[in-house]
Amino acid sequence: MKKIVLTGAAGRLGSYLREPLTKLCDELVSTDIKDDVGTLYAGETYMQADLADFAAMDKVIEGADMVVHMGAFVDEGPFEQLLGPNFVGSYNVWEAASKHGVRRVVYGSSIHAVGMYPKNEFIDTEVAHRPDTFYGLAKCFTEDLGRMYWEKRGLESVHMRILSCAQVNNARALGSWLSYDDLIQLVTRCIETPVTGFAVIYGVSDNDRAPVDNSKASFLGYRPKDNAEQFAEEILANEPPMDPHDPNHMCHGGPFAGVDLGNSGLAGMNVVDDRKEN
Repeated sequence: MKKIVLTGAAGRLGSYLREPLTKLCDELVSTDIKDDVGTLYAGETYMQADLADFAAMDKVIEGADMVVHMGAFVDEGPFEQLLGPNFVGSYNVWEAASKHGVRRVVYGSSIHAVGMYPKNEFIDTEVAHRPDTFYGLAKCFTEDLGRMYWEKRGLESVHMRILSCAQVNNARALGSWLSYDDLIQLVTRCIETPVTGFAVIYGVSDNDRAPVDNSKASFLGYRPKDNAEQFAEEILANEPPMDPHDPNHMCHGGPFAGVDLGNSGLAGMNVVDDRKEN
């Protein structure tokens, strides 16, 4: 491929994707709202752009073969705060991609699109949306947007419902963990699979306790290697028993399922900012 665009390049997950993506194309255009992303890799350029600005995204995406869309406001917040980056931003990415003949958009969706399902329900990629927050609602919107652009305009998209791509430091993560190596493999498979149409896949490692079913997305060839069970003994020895009546513990969305709409879900999570420095 000649050109791949990565949105959200300054984010934690984006920091791990930048270098691998340079190996899949002649030119990686990384973009974010921040001033810069530090030292660039060989074959990488940076363009500062606001997802909510169609003209800016139109310029960034022109000439791209594929877009890896990871940019967003990555927490629950007031609807007005998410409207620009998470709702309008997704429209701008798909509309610009369609305008410029992009082949496929690979999207960083989330378990929060289905976060209100009870965790003891082993859900697959075809369950109906049950968002736990405005943040999850934005993921539902973008998944539906992707399906519509595929069916109306032939623009392929793969929507990666990421569970928790962060260090394993709580009991929920024993099932929801997505390692950075498996994230890279997942994105690579979403790019390299010859034909995808519209597809949904859960972003999760090969955890013994994984609460989701990816069998209907097996054609993407994603075969995770890592397993959070290696952390189980230490994690479970240091955490009190979970309350089966508490949505924080009982629902797929974890802390996002337990907060009131508009309130931070990340505030109840001990996410370590271990972004990759180059």
